[in-house]
Amino acid sequence: MMNKKGTALIVLGLCLLLGAAGLAGYNLWDENRAAQSVDSVIRQMETLIPQHGPAELPEGMIPDHILAPNMEMPTIEVDGYNYIGYLNIPAVEISLPVMADWSYDNLKEAPCRYAGSAYLDDMVVCAHNYTRHFGRLGRLRIGDTVEFTDVDGNLFTYVVAEKEQLAPDEAKQMLSGDWDLSLFTCTLGGQYRTTIRCERVDEV
Repeated sequence: MMNKKGTALIVLGLCLLLGAAGLAGYNLWDENRAAQSVDSVIRQMETLIPQHGPAELPEGMIPDHILAPNMEMPTIEVDGYNYIGYLNIPAVEISLPVMADWSYDNLKEAPCRYAGSAYLDDMVVCAHNYTRHFGRLGRLRIGDTVEFTDVDGNLFTYVVAEKEQLAPDEAKQMLSGDWDLSLFTCTLGGQYRTTIRCERVDEV
């Protein structure tokens, strides 16, 4: 007959398995929720944002961000959150809205501006490693294109110039260097930050 200690170990093992299954189920649900959220926001933003780039502006008209690059990036509100625009990364087939400011709660909904501005060529964007957020970031290759469209419809085009793996305590390095755009996310397990450095290539 199995002793009490053996029974307790079996019960403990079953509890751990159920807990792991519950956590996996929650993570899957949360990732699907986040994917549906960004898809909904993108659809709304595409109807709210003018679909033009600087080259298509009326002749002689200069975009505000060129006249005053230190200006605050304008925002639009969608579902109670403020966004500065959206990213399009063809190589990994994702389009993602970018929130104006980052917080842990905001990151559950969409990628967030961590620092900087597209107008000053020093913007840093962070996101969770959900598959439909930045989970595919590590697949990018040098030379891949990244596009950012602000809420005024100005298009900024970049190419991937460098890939890095930074430790969680290397936040200062995230903001270092002369990069026009940086994108980063946690690796699975959170041991490192997959970081994509981009150079701007569009002429405006």
